[in-house]
Amino acid sequence: MALRGDPPVQGARFEPHPQGYAGAAELVAGLKAIAPFEISVACYPETHPDAQSADADLDNLKRKLDAGASRAITQFFFEPETFFRFQDKAAAAGIDAELTPGIMPVTNFAAIQRMSAMCGTHVPLWLARLFEGLDELPAARQLVAATVSAELCRRLYAGGVRHFHFYTLNRAELSYAICHLLGLRPEENAR
Repeated sequence: MALRGDPPVQGARFEPHPQGYAGAAELVAGLKAIAPFEISVACYPETHPDAQSADADLDNLKRKLDAGASRAITQFFFEPETFFRFQDKAAAAGIDAELTPGIMPVTNFAAIQRMSAMCGTHVPLWLARLFEGLDELPAARQLVAATVSAELCRRLYAGGVRHFHFYTLNRAELSYAICHLLGLRPEENAR
């Protein structure tokens, strides 16, 4: 995964290291010059907060893919329509690489609100309502998180998506539960 990286101070403007790369496209090109790595890059279905526009953001994604990236993994989002709209816009811009949806299970709603504000992700009202009153009930939050994420994946799958990226935040058991809800089992238990 080749990422430009974030500024060292939240809210500050990104400044590349003097001996570093100006952005992810240059990093991808540098890596490809070393070896034929398979490289993923980031993309933003709701536009990167530093982008001048949605079109400029798609142009940046195209530069990263043209530099040699194999696929792009999205920033998290909460509604399948967000991904499908982005997929259509990317295709219209001439991007034909795999776009893998990034799935963020919500285990702490306040934290998700803060993260969403930083990266420009829309948090739907229905999601906020699902987590009302669960602040002191972590087991219930996990059940709701797994169910909501599994339903998002199910709807994306119905729309043709076959690969997913889970932002685990060191909570592998939640991603495991989501996969279990979707019918995936470890090889040794598969029948």
